[in-house]
Amino acid sequence: MDPVFADVDTGIDDAIALIYLLASRDVELVGVGSSAGNVGVDQVCANNLGLLDLCGAADVPVSRGADGPLSTELPDRGTPHGPSGLGYAKLPPSTRRVTDYDSAAAWVSAARAYRGELIGLATAPLTNLALALRAEPELPTLLRRLVIMGGNFGDVPAPEWNLRVDPTATAEVFAAFAGRARLPVVCGLNLTRQMVMTPEFLARLLGAARSGPLRQFIYDSLRFDFAVHRDRGDGYLAYLHDPLAAGVALDPALVSTRPATVDVESGRGVAVADWSGCRKPNARIATDVDPAVFFERLVDRLASLAHRLG
Repeated sequence: MDPVFADVDTGIDDAIALIYLLASRDVELVGVGSSAGNVGVDQVCANNLGLLDLCGAADVPVSRGADGPLSTELPDRGTPHGPSGLGYAKLPPSTRRVTDYDSAAAWVSAARAYRGELIGLATAPLTNLALALRAEPELPTLLRRLVIMGGNFGDVPAPEWNLRVDPTATAEVFAAFAGRARLPVVCGLNLTRQMVMTPEFLARLLGAARSGPLRQFIYDSLRFDFAVHRDRGDGYLAYLHDPLAAGVALDPALVSTRPATVDVESGRGVAVADWSGCRKPNARIATDVDPAVFFERLVDRLASLAHRLG
């Protein structure tokens, strides 16, 4: 089984990404780091613990991360994920507890324990990962693979939430990987916005899942996301940004990538990719994906987990 460490700021799509990992029989989720972002870090911890209960997971360590960014205040995002971060979905309080060590220490401990084998997934602001790199500068050589959801690498670079929350941390992470043999794969909004969940596809997913608490959670969280995007004028849909990154973490062949040197603008949370090859690359930017392939896996894995839970 592949050991995976996930660092999340559990909102709705982070939650679906965690469920995807927990539904994958070939994955051992060895730790979950919690970051302030979509909601405050304590709520993120509560969401992560509750999701482990919902999915019938083993005793997966959940760690509390930093309260906010390295050098700025946490920006006010409002409540696009709902007050709890999970839309209309509700999870009972968990009897599980967070670890007595923080998320940066959890990153380092997992990387050392699974040296050369650990798959890292970051779908949150990169604060915890940057702190882990400060503590262990050789972390990039310890990881088998790192996948980051962040940035927006279209024809005109644009702001993206995870980078906007902590551009200092993002810059430190990319700098730490410059010239390394194993570059992080970065899934930006230019790619993840192709992961469009429609009511028709949600109905297919729910039909495959049949019944039970997991099915209800998926429905209640995503219908909130649909309403938010409808009110923004995007249409009645949801984007599965973080689940795609989770899929790529397990199977990098899902996407095509190009090496680039990513620079981070400190003010707006904009990442700019230099594709020239004149500088040491610090990332591989995901450039192309077949959404149908990923959505088939999503349906199969979530429905299978729902059936196992009953």
